[in-house]
Amino acid sequence: MPGWLTLPALCSFLFPWSFTIFHKALGEPAPHPGPHYLLPPIHEVIHSRRGATATLPCVLGAPPPSYKVRWSKVEPGELRETPILITNGLHARGYGPLGVRARMRKGHRLDASLVIAGVRLEDEGRYRCELINGIEDESVALTLRLEGVVFPYQPSRGRYQFNYYEAKQACEDQDGRLATYAQLYQAWTEGLDWCNAGWLLDGSVRYPVLTARTPCGGRGRPGIRSYGSRDWKRDHYDAFCFSSALAGHVFFVPGRLTLSDAHEACGRRGAVVAKVGHLYAAWKFSGLDQCDGGWLADGSVRFPITTPRPRCGGLPDPGVRSFGFPSPQQAAYGTYCYAEK
Repeated sequence: MPGWLTLPALCSFLFPWSFTIFHKALGEPAPHPGPHYLLPPIHEVIHSRRGATATLPCVLGAPPPSYKVRWSKVEPGELRETPILITNGLHARGYGPLGVRARMRKGHRLDASLVIAGVRLEDEGRYRCELINGIEDESVALTLRLEGVVFPYQPSRGRYQFNYYEAKQACEDQDGRLATYAQLYQAWTEGLDWCNAGWLLDGSVRYPVLTARTPCGGRGRPGIRSYGSRDWKRDHYDAFCFSSALAGHVFFVPGRLTLSDAHEACGRRGAVVAKVGHLYAAWKFSGLDQCDGGWLADGSVRFPITTPRPRCGGLPDPGVRSFGFPSPQQAAYGTYCYAEK
């Protein structure tokens, strides 16, 4: 009849639509209409250490007639990307502080991988390799993750003295940087249990609890407790800092020294008094184990324990123990020194 759809015509109209709905319900990505020039990375997370050379893979399956490759770093919480390097396959240009240490690997004609020399703490994060061909741009994302150690930090004045910016500076002063949530979570899985809340790099305030207890947020489940959104200038907490492998080494100088004596003792050995981040990194990566309290550069006295024993702090787990911040004139401790190799 005129104006009526036949059954075959109705099916041909409905079937593609119903297939699309079914396809999306399965959660599968819609088929890409054009060619895929960039090959998906085998590993999306690349692990490295401070001071090492890291390679972020980006490989073309086939080259477009003309193209550029742009590498950028995705800045957390800032909704922006910082350009690192742009290349047309023949010539490359670096941008910013990271661009000075970055180059193209050029293992073959389809290789657009990025090589970062002398990896720094601030290099950790998410990166994007973008192919720009003027028709249909493509990109792959990778994460550079540093092996390291997270340590809680508070000044000699006591707990909850830092706003966000002060916490950030305090970590940098101790050879570290504010930890990310992922770094704090990793440290929690490795045994970090701390009852004081501290700033993280994204501006959140959290603390890790392994053994739930009443004075530490109640007797709920273990995990990373959160204080939610806080004012970066007005609110004050401790800091969770992150450090990685050292270029130099930490060693102990025994004696009954004041803080001033400690600086002189390290100086005579071609070294400086170690920072808190130095000591934690030496404990984590070099297995430093010393049952003697020693001065550090911030005026605190600490000692690292790899093998717990009854007369070395009395705690059952490895860690860096603290005597707090004694009077700088108190001649009762040795010192930990740091020397570049």
